[in-house]
Amino acid sequence: MNIQNRISEILATEAAAIAAVRVTPAFEQAVITLRDSTGKVITAGMGKAGHVARKFASTLCSTGTPAHYLHPGEAAHGDLGIVEPGDCVVAFSTSGKTQEVIDMLGKSRALGIGTIISITSHPESELRDLSDIVVDMGIITEPCTHGLTPSASIAVMLAISDALALVLMDLKQFSRAEFGRRHHGGYLGVQSRTDPEG
Repeated sequence: MNIQNRISEILATEAAAIAAVRVTPAFEQAVITLRDSTGKVITAGMGKAGHVARKFASTLCSTGTPAHYLHPGEAAHGDLGIVEPGDCVVAFSTSGKTQEVIDMLGKSRALGIGTIISITSHPESELRDLSDIVVDMGIITEPCTHGLTPSASIAVMLAISDALALVLMDLKQFSRAEFGRRHHGGYLGVQSRTDPEG
């Protein structure tokens, strides 16, 4: 195996998967819903999708939208108590069939959750049926030799979540100074206090 060629092939496959995403009205509906939500934004996902959900919540927090990651497995053991009427859930699942996520969303409905937004790929899944807004990742082929390791799908999921967060930030006219008040530490904290013109 030519290692460099294989790495280039994987990078090209992931980039192509992101480029192939069709931006539909559902993307805009998701951003508007997040902007107008009167409750918290709760993100959820299992496995690799859970890491993206956690990162999305973190990005939202630093860009002016309070959010909290809820582990679907822990939700079954009391953590679902964070859900209140009016909250908005953003659920991440490539297959849309992850049972812990499905169970969490069903129970959230019973607690009066406001809106469920899903970011998913597979065209037939219970997650789509449970969602008010479906942000479609498209059909994705993983570059893994076995076609199993989540990589291209996770790259797409991450790119979509970043796009939603950044457009939401723009809609809120979230300033550089406001970013600095929430992200005051480290290199970015210093950058936020530096005049970009000077």
